[in-house]
Amino acid sequence: MGAPFEFSYVMDYFVKLLPTISTTLLIVVSAMVLGLIISSIAALPQMYNIPVLKQLSKLYVSFFRGTPILIQLFLFYYGVPEILGLFGINANRAPAIYFVILTYSLHSGAFMVEMIRASVASVDRGQVEAAYAMGMSGPQAFFRIVLPQAYVTALPIFANMVIGSLKDTSLAFSVGVMEMTGKSSTLATISRHFIEAYISLALIYFVLSFVLERVFHVLERKVQKRGFAPI
Repeated sequence: MGAPFEFSYVMDYFVKLLPTISTTLLIVVSAMVLGLIISSIAALPQMYNIPVLKQLSKLYVSFFRGTPILIQLFLFYYGVPEILGLFGINANRAPAIYFVILTYSLHSGAFMVEMIRASVASVDRGQVEAAYAMGMSGPQAFFRIVLPQAYVTALPIFANMVIGSLKDTSLAFSVGVMEMTGKSSTLATISRHFIEAYISLALIYFVLSFVLERVFHVLERKVQKRGFAPI
């Protein structure tokens, strides 16, 4: 059983948890950036029906979308050092956050593959054909016609993924990364004031999610206002 509730601990823990926000945001930002790169590469075989690579891409997406991220964290945290050890690389002392970022990047990338594929497919094919008729090359048509419109479609989906990834980082503590959830669990265990610690944690997650939601909302309005019309 925990200690009797004391509101003063809520504010005290809130302040003590603030420094760990940087670790949480590092995981989120790194995972989103790397996830975009991974998903862009993985989406190409599906969009252009490249044999073999298309099946590998689908397998990658199916695995990371079909298994819990907690299991993926354990697989990469314990499995990657074992695999690297076969090649004479000792990764047993590597910081756990590296494996966390790798896992979240691959996990996010798997969901972004569908986001990219669907966003690109939403662009009217007739516009691309018109671009070809005007003398544009394939890359020119993609970057000047397809990409701006696909970006408008993908932005709300990407915003939801970022906020979802923020909340998923709470699982990083399971492999020893001292982010917000890990810090709150440690504080609660030491003081026995569990309710106060998790109220503070919930408040921080709520504030961060709210801020991100508003930022993306403003960005979406600007994008829609500008229209990102083909040039």
